[in-house]
Amino acid sequence: MILVTGGAGFIGANFILDWLAASDEPVVNLDKLTYAGNLENLAALAHDARHVFVEGDIADRALVDALLARHKPRALAHFAAESHVDRSIRGPGEFIRTNVEGAFTLLEAARAYWSALPQAEKAAFRFHHVSTDEVYGSLAPEAAPFTETHPYAPNSPYSASKAASDHLARAWFHTYGLPVTISNCSNNYGPFHFPEKLIPLVILNALAGKPLPVYGDGQQMRDWLYVSDHCAAIRRILAAGQPGETYNVGGGNEMSNLALIKTICALLDTLEPRADGLPYARQIAHVADRPGHDRRYSINARKIERELGWKPRETLASGIEKTVRWYLEHDDWVTHAQSGAYREWMARHYGGAHA
Repeated sequence: MILVTGGAGFIGANFILDWLAASDEPVVNLDKLTYAGNLENLAALAHDARHVFVEGDIADRALVDALLARHKPRALAHFAAESHVDRSIRGPGEFIRTNVEGAFTLLEAARAYWSALPQAEKAAFRFHHVSTDEVYGSLAPEAAPFTETHPYAPNSPYSASKAASDHLARAWFHTYGLPVTISNCSNNYGPFHFPEKLIPLVILNALAGKPLPVYGDGQQMRDWLYVSDHCAAIRRILAAGQPGETYNVGGGNEMSNLALIKTICALLDTLEPRADGLPYARQIAHVADRPGHDRRYSINARKIERELGWKPRETLASGIEKTVRWYLEHDDWVTHAQSGAYREWMARHYGGAHA
């Protein structure tokens, strides 16, 4: 049995689906079901006894203690987080509560549980903390990609809150011996990605005939990682990662936001042409850049390849095509994900034309 936090979100849900496709080991899934937590992501497991869902908050110490005592997991994979930079700029408090206080609560609960385990189970236990490349800050155009020893320099409330949780996880290993591993990943994409994020936003706005918002000049560079590749990396870290170690996980697919949007438009031109026959790229609309927008992220993932034998299977071309096709084939999921609070927030953030 493993315990997963945030397993109804984008990456967490993909991880659980991939885990149970590859293994019969059960999963306890603790998720608060905030706006981005969607049990519909896990509809395929609705009648699967290997998936035990618990609605709750990672900051609820009594609940976490009770789950650990009842289910006795051999590992905890911590995905739960507030993760959208724009939301963190408008409302940083919830990011501090979930990403910092929630991580602290989990670490303390895990430490108490782990300390009481028999020696063999204690040695085998793992606490894996999932983080982001954004903790490293912004890279210059000519700079080498981030390695695991790159100094932290977070520039948004979101990345600062994740940096704080990384430091807590590292400290709980060095101070208390809790067998923690950490991964810092690049930008994920793929099925079940919440529609406020760049790739699904572009796909869905394009199909709806709406503007495709591009921050500033659109030359912000990102390394894109297909979500199933990320899930495979975490499975490998849980299986063979060394306590106290950090592993950078990247797709090796660096591209500017504007080029990525044009790539998606070109795919849609082929897979779902506009009724008028015009290219989707004509819907691109540049908007004011967001405050503190990091210019470039790039991941050096050689450590995890060298030490654990992991490397991504998907290229950006293959992963983007799979992603676009998934959204074209899952209208019901999209409709449900775009209801209520999501539409209201998008209208406030981008204005009516970009909602």
